[in-house]
Amino acid sequence: MAEKKLKNRWLIAASAVGIHISIGSVYSWSVFSNPLNEKHGWESSDIALIFSIAILFLGLSAAFMGHFVEKHGPRKSGMIAAVSFGIGMIGSGFADGIGNLYLLYFFYGVLGGIGLGIGYITPVSTLVKWFPDRRGLATGLAIMGFGFASMIASPVMEALINNIGISGTFYLLGAIYFVLMFSSSLYLEKPPADYVPKGMTQEEKKEKQENTETGDLAQLTANEAVKTVRFWALWIMLFINVTCGIAIIAVASPMAQSIAGMTAGAAALMVGIMGVFNGLGRLGWASASDYIGRPNTYTTFFVLQIAAFIMLPNVTNALLFQILIFVILSCYGGGFASIPAFIGDLFGTKQLGAIHGYILTAWAAAGLVGPSVVTRIEEATNSYALTMYIFTGAFVVALIVSLLIRVNIKKIREENAAPAEATS
Repeated sequence: MAEKKLKNRWLIAASAVGIHISIGSVYSWSVFSNPLNEKHGWESSDIALIFSIAILFLGLSAAFMGHFVEKHGPRKSGMIAAVSFGIGMIGSGFADGIGNLYLLYFFYGVLGGIGLGIGYITPVSTLVKWFPDRRGLATGLAIMGFGFASMIASPVMEALINNIGISGTFYLLGAIYFVLMFSSSLYLEKPPADYVPKGMTQEEKKEKQENTETGDLAQLTANEAVKTVRFWALWIMLFINVTCGIAIIAVASPMAQSIAGMTAGAAALMVGIMGVFNGLGRLGWASASDYIGRPNTYTTFFVLQIAAFIMLPNVTNALLFQILIFVILSCYGGGFASIPAFIGDLFGTKQLGAIHGYILTAWAAAGLVGPSVVTRIEEATNSYALTMYIFTGAFVVALIVSLLIRVNIKKIREENAAPAEATS
């Protein structure tokens, strides 16, 4: 019998980008806000709730479907994500057509959100297995697609709404995203158990996987991982990083006008450039983490952002203000892209997709907390300063956690080394 031809791992990565660039369009939701308000008279807060529901169900479905991804493989879960997200978008067109806000909550928020969650985690654990030599780069490539998606989707959505209406936009994009996600899913596949990339020996791969000084700390199931201190350390670090970053995304334009005196047009341009740094941060920081290590990467995130958030409320120079915002957005994106490789380092690849799903509940929680905190405090104090200082305090906590997790890692490495020394 002919040996099955090995798939190209870079095409696997490209397929992952195809899925992420589709579901990442969720970050362009605000493009629909004014048109929906003008057409139906719905309150802005009611329309914004659709986005919050989608992010909530992203986190929940990622947590609940992680085991499904590991058991049935990325192809099946990718197809399910394509169907769910596609129906969510097309159903949103129907909901808009009949003017039913609650149907929009269901189709875009719930169904679309489920497609988001499954689609987000589907390629990641697969890529980590295809790229044992460059975990950060591989996951950074895929998750970069999610960060860059809004740059492509926002102008396209705006043009389509002006030409074919809101419903037509949902129908057309729903069909396009379905085809792109479904076709991308067909190429996804786990590597064979003995797979070693070109330029890497079996011994080097084994060292990466086993409990050595440079290898994976352990090979745990998802249910074992959640009982460890280091799982909750990762959860807290991601929660704080996302809470503060997503809050900045939510209020970037009015904050730039209020603090740095920027015009509405200049602030809008800044928001567009933020998407570039969000995307570049995902690839750049994740790739760098392959060389400087994941613990150092996260500690760097928090040191940079402590400085940025302390300075933000007092910066009246528009250029310096924007530089600080772009640094924050690069760390925001980098936190997402580096977490799957960090999970692989700490818990192995046995059930990486399921563990990643559990960790992403931090994103769901942050999506509800971040924008709410910053808007409520600003309304109460008529200033963003207090929020920025609260976020600075949160990053101090994250920095301490990032240092403490090293103690836990060192302790486990020493415990793993003891039996090896005893038998040598």
